[in-house]
Amino acid sequence: MARVGEVFAAALRLGLTSFGGPIAHIGYFRAEYVQRRRWLDDAAFAELVAVAQFLPGPASSQVGMAVGYTRAGLPGALAGWAGFTLPSALAMAAFGVVAATQDLADQPWLAALKLVAVAVVLDAVIGMAQRLTATLATAAIAVVTAVALLLLPTSGLLQVGCLLVAAAVGLVLFRRTALASGGPLPLRIGRRTGVVCLTALSALFLLLPVLEATGVLGDLAAGVYRAGGLVFGGGHVVLPLLETETVPDLVSETEFLAGYGLAQALPGPLFTFATYLGQVAAGLPGALVATVFVFLPGLLVLLGVLPFWQAIRGSARVQAALVGVNAAVVGLLGAALVDPIVAESVSSAADLLFAGVLFAALRVAHLPPWVVVVGAVAASPLLAL
Repeated sequence: MARVGEVFAAALRLGLTSFGGPIAHIGYFRAEYVQRRRWLDDAAFAELVAVAQFLPGPASSQVGMAVGYTRAGLPGALAGWAGFTLPSALAMAAFGVVAATQDLADQPWLAALKLVAVAVVLDAVIGMAQRLTATLATAAIAVVTAVALLLLPTSGLLQVGCLLVAAAVGLVLFRRTALASGGPLPLRIGRRTGVVCLTALSALFLLLPVLEATGVLGDLAAGVYRAGGLVFGGGHVVLPLLETETVPDLVSETEFLAGYGLAQALPGPLFTFATYLGQVAAGLPGALVATVFVFLPGLLVLLGVLPFWQAIRGSARVQAALVGVNAAVVGLLGAALVDPIVAESVSSAADLLFAGVLFAALRVAHLPPWVVVVGAVAASPLLAL
């Protein structure tokens, strides 16, 4: 139980300080779980990121769940999810009680938090590139992946496609190359558990029409479950699906947009936007139902796939494919750093300088990310000068 509490405490700190969306979250997770706590190495972490990118659901939350599982089994996975989700879920539920009265778009502190995301992701890209793209071939995979993601229309399916191509290239080029970690993922999960989770995932999808017929809470549960289970790419990608499922039957367009504005300013998973929608639609019970059901398919598919992944990943072919996939993950992060993170956060030389100072605080001074977040907010009035 001590490890479960340890996972919850670490995830809670991340839930309070991880601004910038799902790709930025990966940077925060790496800083906490790989660099600071050393619960796993870069290769294992990149592998978990790649698995999450292949699956539908909230990718960053699934990485947090998987890391929690490596540390403390299923209770650790739930603790990792709960700690990371709780702060933003409570904030979104509270915001659902009252109407939005302030436009956050021009707030200096929000601009500062976006620049924190720039520094965090840049630090993550550099750190992972040093370990996972040390050869010309792996560096080329990362660059080609980044260019493809920047030039082609962004979608979760494109990300999955790039990872599949990188896996195929790795299978050809790296048959004699072992992963940097050289060892198995620290996961103890049986195939029976995997089958149960995948069966539950499918059964709930089949029961959605029955849920929708039970009233507002059932309609809400079915809508957010469908959105959470069918989205690839997580984060912002789930928003149009949630709009389709909830507007105008459960919430108005105005209420939806007000909640979306706040969701951009909060740390933690963007999927907690469903918490706000549930609060508006059906009060506290709606907030609880929406929070559980929007994340549930992501948890079930993760726990369903991991046992089978664990069984095949040790083969030489899979190891070779993973070398390519890990390099592609670096490219994925690099592309996201350029667009949308830098594109939406840096609009002036002052912004660039501010982000540079934050990056130096992380990379040179080795300050914890949460300290950088607090310092950025404190210094944010400088951005309004």
